Amino acid sequence: MSVLPSRARLLELAKTSCRIFSTTFNPTGARTGNKILRQRLRGPNIVDYYPKRMVGIADLRRIWPDRVFIDEAEVMRLEDVQVAKIRGKGAPKKLRTKKEATRRKK
Repeated sequence: MSVLPSRARLLELAKTSCRIFSTTFNPTGARTGNKILRQRLRGPNIVDYYPKRMVGIADLRRIWPDRVFIDEAEVMRLEDVQVAKIRGKGAPKKLRTKKEATRRKK
């Protein structure tokens, strides 16, 4: 009949095994987070997921403030807002005082 080795002998064997195979020795089974720390980093994949930012009108204005750059999309938006205001569909005017707010309510 074979006899089981003592607990101290098994712990010594586990410690030696961990040293040989470069793993962490954790005889108590405490939660250390090594599983997460061994995983590959996700940062580079997340950064590469989004396309690189294109240079826009605002960037050109920041680089050359003395030149005039026309943003056609912004001009079109402002024209649409002006047409909506003429038709009565624009945003309401901001109220300056509390008295104006009470006067407007119906």
